[in-house]
Amino acid sequence: MSLRIAYLGVVLIWSTTPLAIQWSSESAGYLFGVTTRMLLGMVAVYLILYFIRQKLPLHQRAVSTYLVSGAGIYTAMTCVYWAAQHIPSGWISVVFGLSPIITGILAILILREESLPFHKWSGMMLGFAGLTVIFGNGINSGDQFLYGITAVLLGTFFHSLSAVVVKRINAGLSGFASTAGGLSFAAPLFLLTWIFSENDFPVEISSKTLYATIYLGVIASAIGFAMYYYILSRMDVGRVSLITLITPVCALGLGNMLNGEPVSHLVITGTGFILSGLLFFEYGHRLVSVPGDRNNGNTDQT
Repeated sequence: MSLRIAYLGVVLIWSTTPLAIQWSSESAGYLFGVTTRMLLGMVAVYLILYFIRQKLPLHQRAVSTYLVSGAGIYTAMTCVYWAAQHIPSGWISVVFGLSPIITGILAILILREESLPFHKWSGMMLGFAGLTVIFGNGINSGDQFLYGITAVLLGTFFHSLSAVVVKRINAGLSGFASTAGGLSFAAPLFLLTWIFSENDFPVEISSKTLYATIYLGVIASAIGFAMYYYILSRMDVGRVSLITLITPVCALGLGNMLNGEPVSHLVITGTGFILSGLLFFEYGHRLVSVPGDRNNGNTDQT
């Protein structure tokens, strides 16, 4: 698979996933929606492995990768699906856009990378300033909006933590193997959560919810996760996380056009701060020259 095609595929899938998550929960409940998605995704990726005649590695580092990725999928997706009940889909992508900054901080702690230089600290401050603006909009919109933003932020942390730990393990797995292994741990956890929390099949599932769930299960989970782990194993974590520079704008536009979601001035301002912070976080070394920060363009990759 071409690395560029995989990267573009992840961008397109992540741009459409927040809206699909909302649609998949409209008439079925968020736990039923995420559980069905993960079960479908697990079946789909194992079928793909069968047809491409690829076995699932079971050595120690592979199993460790499956545990970490499965835990990341379970925690992050639980937070995001719950949040989708309370905030517009575009907001999910905007807050999730902070993952490069969170990933950079975690990379210092876990991967023992160098401390953050000036341009990264500046980008981080801009990003969190944008998050503050988004939170302000949430406060004005009511407690449920605030809770939703907080849940997405928590999910972003779990996603970033999982990515960094998978990178540290460096098991050399294919994207499909990483996805199959991760979903093998995550899907049963979702099923148990649904059984003990709801355990009721929805009385009626709309066609929009059905199609969104199938899309999320087959495309976003089986293929999307596989592409994500494929590029994660071949690119540095920071550059993979740059996908979130593009997806917030696309997700906001799709939510507005297809779901009638309002885009307030505060949301636009907060999004602008976050995206500016991300740009400065990754490419600020090309804009400023600070003593001790001159060589970061080649050595400072998170």
